[in-house]
Amino acid sequence: MATTNVTIRMDKDLKNQADKLFSELGLSMSTAIGVFCRQAIRLGKIPFELATDMPNTDTLAAIDDVNNNRNMSKAYDDMD
Repeated sequence: MATTNVTIRMDKDLKNQADKLFSELGLSMSTAIGVFCRQAIRLGKIPFELATDMPNTDTLAAIDDVNNNRNMSKAYDDMD
């Protein structure tokens, strides 16, 4: 299979964090980007959900509690 070069620009800190994660997964940056592109092509879309609504601190804490079986009797008064 013939290959080609692709040049991208990104924040240095973002690249370093991505390199660290991909290395822990046994991947190079090039392989990880290739995986992303193959998955996008296979699905015909970005292979993850893009959203702007982030959970607030209380919600994140509640999710963490549930995931770790802590404070399971705590009640919440509203969705916020």
